[in-house]
Amino acid sequence: MGNSHAAPRRVGIVGAGMVGLSTAWFLQERGIDVTVIDRDGVAAGASWGNAGWITPGISTPLPEPAVLRYGIRALLSPRSPVYVPPTLNPRLIRFLASFALHSTTARWRTAMTALAEINRHALSAFAALEENGVGGRTHEAKSFLAAYRTAQERAVLLEEIEHIRGAGQEVAFDVLSGDDAREVEPSLSDRVGAAIRLHGQRFVDPASFVGSLAAAVRERGGLVLEGPDVTAVVDDGAAVRVSTSTGDEGPFDAVVLATGTWLGDIARGFGVGLPVQAGRGYSFSVPIEHVPSGPVYFPAQRVACTPLGDRLRVAGMMEFRSPEAPLDRRRIEAIVEAARPLLRGADLDDRRDEWVGSRPCTPDGLPLIGVTRSPRVYVAGGHGMWGITLGPATGRLLADGIVTGRVAPELAAFDPLRRRSWR
Repeated sequence: MGNSHAAPRRVGIVGAGMVGLSTAWFLQERGIDVTVIDRDGVAAGASWGNAGWITPGISTPLPEPAVLRYGIRALLSPRSPVYVPPTLNPRLIRFLASFALHSTTARWRTAMTALAEINRHALSAFAALEENGVGGRTHEAKSFLAAYRTAQERAVLLEEIEHIRGAGQEVAFDVLSGDDAREVEPSLSDRVGAAIRLHGQRFVDPASFVGSLAAAVRERGGLVLEGPDVTAVVDDGAAVRVSTSTGDEGPFDAVVLATGTWLGDIARGFGVGLPVQAGRGYSFSVPIEHVPSGPVYFPAQRVACTPLGDRLRVAGMMEFRSPEAPLDRRRIEAIVEAARPLLRGADLDDRRDEWVGSRPCTPDGLPLIGVTRSPRVYVAGGHGMWGITLGPATGRLLADGIVTGRVAPELAAFDPLRRRSWR
């Protein structure tokens, strides 16, 4: 993008999750007319049932050395926190091979340094939304506890925090005993023997917040079309048209592809070769005697708990399989078995809203944000577990780039046309 860049007047966004709607909202801040299109509706994908954390302090690359330590036998177990069903799918096999190559300390540190740059914008981007008409609200995590059975288990996160700090990201925390943690959060059981309390983090009800974001986009004159299935995006050299199951939309001066797990299906035609794989997560909500005042995380079990109203959302697992595969009840049961010994007063048998959703994962753990081979087509996705945390920051930085033609330095490492990670 050079000095001759002309700011678009009308932009289409494919995808009505946190990332797509944030991009639409920040484009409106710059005076751009927007149309958002989603086949399943607002917050229908990974934005709906996730843990709702806004945690730039621990937004880290998914490929990490700990994944390799699970071993093949554990990865093939439906009760493992990270599960890979036996498969002959060549694309998935290639993705997993590349993912494994990036699960080294050196590559994790390189990716962490890149993520630290955008993590710094996470909270201020949410503040901009809240202060300028978006009805959804973020909540201060009065306590944000990472809880462990033993101090030895806790050492893993303490070491990771030091690496996070080494990448230039500030993380404020306290080291607690099990008794200290129960004083802060009585919903922890006696089996918790060690904890870390993180400061400066927030959380949301993701479906409610994304719904409010869609309403704000509409109130400012934007169109949010729910139901049309996008079948093609065509750049004719002067404008971009979006073909859908109900007709064509456009012409647009630019289009942003923010379709989550399905990002690669259309983006591949615009030179985006890095694959986006579904990393499915599960959640449900339960009643609990003492609703926590903030999120509770059990890192060793990969179980995340978030207070939503008078219930507790319990989420977890990473499952590499097709996004269209049905909910696997064994995965729900695995979360229940992992959480039951560690929570006090939670009725894990009174479950509601059992859900599975697909996080869009890349093999190097970095999102895809920026312009493609077409100067009129952009992508925004591949955030893995951090689409809620980084959605507004992504939208703000990308919107600025679309309007000005300049790539924000914070987005340089997320070039959608990068290929070195895939080889």
